[in-house]
Amino acid sequence: MASGRPPVVVTCTAPVNIAVVKYWGKRDEELILPINSSLSVTLSQDQLKTTTTAAISKDFTEDRIWLNGREEDVGQPRLQACLREIRRLARKRRGAGDGDSLPLSLNYKVHVASVNNFPTAAGLASSAAGYACLAYALARVYGVEGDLSEVARRGSGSACRSLYGGFVEWQMGEQEDGKDSIARQLAPEGHWPQLRVLVLVVSAEKKPMGSTVGMQTSVETSALLKFRAASVVPARMREMARCIQDHNFQGFAQLTMKDSNQFHATCLDTFPPISYLNDTSRRIIQLVHCFNTYYGQTKVAYTFDAGPNAVVFTLEDTVAEFVAAVKHSFPPAANGDKFLKGLPVTPAPLSEELKAALAGDPTPGGVQYIIVTQVGPGPQVLDDPHAHLLGSDGLPKQAS
Repeated sequence: MASGRPPVVVTCTAPVNIAVVKYWGKRDEELILPINSSLSVTLSQDQLKTTTTAAISKDFTEDRIWLNGREEDVGQPRLQACLREIRRLARKRRGAGDGDSLPLSLNYKVHVASVNNFPTAAGLASSAAGYACLAYALARVYGVEGDLSEVARRGSGSACRSLYGGFVEWQMGEQEDGKDSIARQLAPEGHWPQLRVLVLVVSAEKKPMGSTVGMQTSVETSALLKFRAASVVPARMREMARCIQDHNFQGFAQLTMKDSNQFHATCLDTFPPISYLNDTSRRIIQLVHCFNTYYGQTKVAYTFDAGPNAVVFTLEDTVAEFVAAVKHSFPPAANGDKFLKGLPVTPAPLSEELKAALAGDPTPGGVQYIIVTQVGPGPQVLDDPHAHLLGSDGLPKQAS
């Protein structure tokens, strides 16, 4: 019988983060502890975000979750790990005597609805935004405070980096229980206002091999991965942090490209080899190097996660010309008017000299569209009840 009380509902948004020093490989599969530290840039939620509503009620008979409008298996191990961890922290807080502000029973079931405004599982860090948003929403609904790195990390390792805005470091930690494997902000979102990020969407298809399986195989078979974690990443983390603090774009850009290349080299060093890049990805790499060579300095930088889509970093004054270079090399298909999304870009002409310097024949439709964005903040709570994805009955609004 229904209690008549409305559920307690919280809705949050969380950002995508793009690693410039990559995380690849775990030393503990269950706790999701990495073999190396990593560093990322949090992207603005105006263009890329996950929105999650969490609701708890005495009337709910089971935990349930909907992703992008479709009900999913709530028994999925990583999801269960997040739920267990947040409920453990809530019990701990109640046991510590802070329970007066927690009027709801921890036995109440939770309903969760989550939507991405970008392609899921296409190498656009959707799981990081998704689990960061889940951890943040669950923490609010269960009254948990403090660092949520461990909760988010149990869902997806890189999710802990999406708990903060700006420039974020995930410290690998050394303890076996993972208590020191946490994310921390290196610099806030306003630290480098001229920095821009272009997401070149090559394919919105699901990648052929997921990151979890790929990482596991690399850890088991790649000697290069072990060398990278022990001998390359520690110094690279320090150097990258310095470049960010000093607004040193040349240094930041070159390190970003080198680290992306090394990550994909470890994928090829894995046995059997893994290849996340496709021909268009490789053409984008070539385009970036041709553009930089033409100017005699590093004006743009690429990075690729476990998928073919490129993320390009540049400064505000270079965006228009580089977008024109992309359009020249990958003429838009039928969607010319929808090719550019996000921040507005003033059209810029390409000189004949630069056109000649951009090697290779144009590949029409190779890049489906570009999302123009910038550095942004961490998770946000949405106070407007109309933003809730779940109705008063605890079911998705469009399905209730």
